[in-house]
Amino acid sequence: MYSLSMLGSHRDHRRAQSGSLLATYGLNRSSPQLQRSWWETAYRNAVVGVDISAILVSIGLRQWWGSTPGIAALTPILAVAATLLWISALVMNRAWDSRVLGQGSQEFNRLFRALGFSTVVLALVALGLQLAELRPWVFGVLPIACLLTVIGRYILRQRLHGRREKGECLHQVLAIGTEDAIADLISRTRRDPYTGWTVAAACTPTGSGTNGEDNVLGVPVVGDLDSAAAAQRDGGFRAVAVAAAPGWTPKRLHQLSWDLEGTGAELVVDPGLMDVTGPRLHVAPVDGFPLLRLTAPDFTSTSFLIKRALDGIGAVLLLIVLAPLLIAIAIAVKSDGGPVFFGQTRVGRHGREFRMIKFRSMVVDAETRKAELMGRNNSDGPLFKLRDDPRITRFGAILRRYSLDELPQLFNVLTGAMSLVGPRPPLPEELGNYTRDAYRKLLVRPGLTGLWQVSGRSDLSWEQSVRLDLRYVENWTLATDLLILWKTLRAVISGAGAY
Repeated sequence: MYSLSMLGSHRDHRRAQSGSLLATYGLNRSSPQLQRSWWETAYRNAVVGVDISAILVSIGLRQWWGSTPGIAALTPILAVAATLLWISALVMNRAWDSRVLGQGSQEFNRLFRALGFSTVVLALVALGLQLAELRPWVFGVLPIACLLTVIGRYILRQRLHGRREKGECLHQVLAIGTEDAIADLISRTRRDPYTGWTVAAACTPTGSGTNGEDNVLGVPVVGDLDSAAAAQRDGGFRAVAVAAAPGWTPKRLHQLSWDLEGTGAELVVDPGLMDVTGPRLHVAPVDGFPLLRLTAPDFTSTSFLIKRALDGIGAVLLLIVLAPLLIAIAIAVKSDGGPVFFGQTRVGRHGREFRMIKFRSMVVDAETRKAELMGRNNSDGPLFKLRDDPRITRFGAILRRYSLDELPQLFNVLTGAMSLVGPRPPLPEELGNYTRDAYRKLLVRPGLTGLWQVSGRSDLSWEQSVRLDLRYVENWTLATDLLILWKTLRAVISGAGAY
């Protein structure tokens, strides 16, 4: 018979043997997980606080407006139920997932899904119990709570982005790939600090950087491809980004994913598809082998018909609201002498030319008139920067800084030549320098505003402008248009990047 002490020692031996085998095959379950940074915890707690405060404030506003006498006794119960329903909807839709907080549109998409879920549940309860008095809670309390949540999260996001611009609150990334691929990733993360990534170390096929140096664009190279897992464990990087590299096989990638299990680090793989994201990318497994399926962009779908309808409605509403401002600007421009409007030939969808209308912002003289006829003046493109051009009128400089000279393009939107949001409309002579990717801009209508407008405008290089326009064309959604319109308002008020 085994004694208790013998049984205990036998279990200890089996446990030690099992642990040794797990470590040998990279299955050590006791691998230390990365600890969430203090700022991540603080930010997530702030988001949770904002979300809960939003529903409580919304309920308070409902009470302040006055509740229905017949349901006054149920108000405390409804308040608790609405709060629990809102919190449950947020949890079910993973609206507090740290991976989406503070960046991208996915965070707000999950909020709207939570609103839809909670609204449907409360509406079904009202219908089932025949309580018409619940309508203010369905159409008032919950939508207001969602609105307050969006505002609160937006304020938190702006504070986070401000800190990231200063180099704070960033996730350290280990990049794996060729020197060129790593250099491209480093450049992109530096141009877009809002993503929250900073490449802190790299692993290359040779274990060295460009031209045999020990770094790539100042980022140290800590090893070759085989040492990637060890480098992650030693450095404690939050993410491991894998790009294309000679000798980097699917088996190696699979092994790396196993090595990272239990560490809390994210594995990010570059599919090599430039500027294609979102709804066009799908995973299609074949016998357990994941294939990345890329669907073709659809420029004739119902969504585009909705976009055209919204363009027309939006242009009419904006012209009505801005009518006093447009009249005032027209009078001011006319007082400078010369015509009020300036017309310029631009290229629209499918290469069709149209006359784009703007408020005149330059002095009318023979030289300027000649330049206008050539179509090379008053351009908003990065090829034609006129910040210090003496021909710009004093009032014209103000118009340009705040993009007020572009408001007459709303008439182009009404005629269908332009859209509220889209790529930058090119000049005819620019097409001679277009490559195949640049020509894809012509698959959609040019926009009064676009990604180029909210990403620096005249501060952008030609290559950056084309890349942003291509990203818009490849990944267009209605949600993207709404986000760009909101960011345009901020860019116009600040005057950033406008010449």
